[in-house]
Amino acid sequence: MSKRRVVITGLGAVTPLGLTAAESWQAVRAGKCGIGPITHYDTTGRKVTLAAEVRGFDPANYFTPQEAKHMGRFTQFALAAAKEALAGLPAEGMDLDRCGVILSSGIGGQAITETECLKGAERGWDKVSPFYVPTAICNMAAGQIAIHAGFRGMCSCPVTACAGGTNAVGDAFRYIRDGYADCMLCGGAEASITPLSVGGFTTMKALSTATDPARASIPFDKERSGFVMGEGAGALLLEELGHALSRGAAIYGEILGYGVTCDAYHMTAPRPDGSGGAKAMAAALADGGVAPEQVDYINAHGTSTPLNDSGETAAIKTVFGDHAKELLVSSTKSMTGHMLGAAGAVEAVFTALALRDGFAPATINYQVPDAACDLDVVPNVGREVPLGYALSNSLGFGGHNASILLKRWEG
Repeated sequence: MSKRRVVITGLGAVTPLGLTAAESWQAVRAGKCGIGPITHYDTTGRKVTLAAEVRGFDPANYFTPQEAKHMGRFTQFALAAAKEALAGLPAEGMDLDRCGVILSSGIGGQAITETECLKGAERGWDKVSPFYVPTAICNMAAGQIAIHAGFRGMCSCPVTACAGGTNAVGDAFRYIRDGYADCMLCGGAEASITPLSVGGFTTMKALSTATDPARASIPFDKERSGFVMGEGAGALLLEELGHALSRGAAIYGEILGYGVTCDAYHMTAPRPDGSGGAKAMAAALADGGVAPEQVDYINAHGTSTPLNDSGETAAIKTVFGDHAKELLVSSTKSMTGHMLGAAGAVEAVFTALALRDGFAPATINYQVPDAACDLDVVPNVGREVPLGYALSNSLGFGGHNASILLKRWEG
């Protein structure tokens, strides 16, 4: 069977930059920083005091009190973003058995786990909430979205650390392209700015301990020292082209290819030569039938850790050769922090909008160039420029690499 074309017909986001995709994208275009002091818990005596929190999110604006009570924060983010992405979908006339959900979370309801663990230790383990398991498990965001939308097809949750959001989008793309579904809601959600999560990443020396928000998440900068924890969700509605056209859907962009590999090297560190990421990018290009020199922009994984940024730079040079010098390669994590399992989904939203608007987002707060990261990282100010094709990369602990190839929609 020939490959079917897959387009993006809905976008939703809840991020440290805004409570909708439009608000978040407007902030990206303006180069705003969503990083600030942690307010979710007391950081007195803690090494890490900054994070990229979602601010102003009121569950009452989205859910009944009973619904909100039985959802973890990550699920609330996910369902809010999904509702936005699904807003243009008709209530009737859809074959819901051919509609599904693939939504990632790397850690799930971490705050719930911490609360219930303390409660169990204090009151007895048989006193923990009966809703602990169904609210904390990583797949529940996907499940709640399926319940809300009535989608009865495949419902899944890739748990591939920081590559999960991109895996979700790529897996949904393939599922439609290969004929198993007509419509998929995909993305990722995370809410792990908690004492234990931040403590765990701190002791493994993965997080920035900077106290200045403007020098904390600084991808590709020589003074980068770790990532900044972020939270939020991104959601994309994907449809087979004919299905979208038949209902007159607005189309934001097209997904052409998907590449996924594993470093098979180390628990947390990427291969220094970036070969795993390079193979994922090359696979996405081959999958979409696009030559490297046709690509204009890459939304990089760009975490602000020394190994990731230099390794990803090496990977891009491997795949693109001399064309790497012509590419625009920016990291929107400089604005949003690192949203773990939601990162790739939010960045896919931004990449689709970058193509639509002909605007390459900046890597903000960039000051000190690094010879190991010597690509055009669109420093500090976004750029109005025609964009035809773009990649969005995600790399995760465990050696997971994922890359999706998007194209500007031109009809």
